[in-house]
Amino acid sequence: MSGLKEPSPMGETYARIPYYSALKGRYMKITTLVEDTATKPGLLAEHGLSILIETGKNNILFDTGQFRSLFYNAKVLKIDLSKVDKIVLSHGHYDHTGGLKKLLSRTGKVEVYAHPDVFAPKYAKGKERDRYIGIPYKKAELESKGAVFHLSREPISLADNIMTTGEIKRLTDFEPISDDLCVMRNGKLQKDVLLDDQALIIKADVNDILVVLGCTHAGVVNTLQQINELIGEAKISMIIGGTHLLHADKCRIKRTIDALLGFGVKKVATSHCTGMRASVMFLDAFGSNFIENHVGTQINF
Repeated sequence: MSGLKEPSPMGETYARIPYYSALKGRYMKITTLVEDTATKPGLLAEHGLSILIETGKNNILFDTGQFRSLFYNAKVLKIDLSKVDKIVLSHGHYDHTGGLKKLLSRTGKVEVYAHPDVFAPKYAKGKERDRYIGIPYKKAELESKGAVFHLSREPISLADNIMTTGEIKRLTDFEPISDDLCVMRNGKLQKDVLLDDQALIIKADVNDILVVLGCTHAGVVNTLQQINELIGEAKISMIIGGTHLLHADKCRIKRTIDALLGFGVKKVATSHCTGMRASVMFLDAFGSNFIENHVGTQINF
């Protein structure tokens, strides 16, 4: 990483490719700044996720990746991170929160929205040793840099048409949490059920909902069921982000796709922890309405 050259900003036209018209409605641009794959020259891939939502009034950053690629790619794409006025953390894993401390040096005082469990000490079980995978900073350290935390289990409104899901109920019988993910409680490692996992709900039009997913440890279907309870009759037209289907078998993926179609989802733009098998099955189900949402992808509507 230390051998990386300073990025050269892309021209305005190149930065807008690939362009994807998602939904009609008010102006909004969604840019993926951190993701596991970079398919365009000049951009940097990194295991993790960070997605910027620009509404014309607000600049909301959903997750911050691991660290370096957020700032590298933002410079290439001519995005000024100092203009970020709200940060949402999908959950407390390092690959979604590692860029937070440096980002605060750009933004100064800024509102940060997350679940109360986001700072729980999280680990991944290993054959030889357990590995820490939680937020790499203390809450007080981030507050000293300007973070103003709003920690809530309930949905929070971020703007006129954007809100968090809050804590997601687990209702399905086919979306288990991995046994390898743990949390330290009272000096002992216990299975982490990741209650801190949440998503973003964007009301793109009167009857159209777009959902931005982080890692979806709670399960894609559980997440969309929660959103249905919150928004009533509006249709979930599109999902963007990580679906945590990397290690899922075909049966689970098919049940997920069937549920998405049942919810009325028309467009799918997957990232990060989705995996090749799931991506191929999404492509088969959604055809030209499926996108592999990599670094630099912009969705405009």
